[in-house]
Amino acid sequence: KCSIEMAGIKALISLSFGGAIGLMFLMLGCALPVYDKYWPLFVLFFYILSPVPYCISRRVVDDTDAASNACKELAVFLTTGIVVSAFGLPIIFARAEVIAWGACALVLTGNVVIFATILGFFLVFGSNDDFSWQQW
Repeated sequence: KCSIEMAGIKALISLSFGGAIGLMFLMLGCALPVYDKYWPLFVLFFYILSPVPYCISRRVVDDTDAASNACKELAVFLTTGIVVSAFGLPIIFARAEVIAWGACALVLTGNVVIFATILGFFLVFGSNDDFSWQQW
């Protein structure tokens, strides 16, 4: 039992570190004196919205059936749309010359790290095992 808790604590610390690194890249894309535009912060809405469809579908759907489920597939579709939008927004900003291309690259790097962290969170804490994110 203790080794499971330690593994969960280590995973939580590493996920926190990943989130901090991703947000650092986002902030660097906004706050460096070369760029000095804060429009890329709108991707924070996508970070918040991305896990919502999956969490709702997990609450609604019972996992007992092995067949594909329309609710889960809709959740994956909506999550994919949110993630693609998070990558598209900085590119559109850079193409419209609202932000610089260097800022766009930093924001896209932050997107990769943040979404990998969100995915890692659901892979580590999303199962209904002894150590679940629901106990936090």
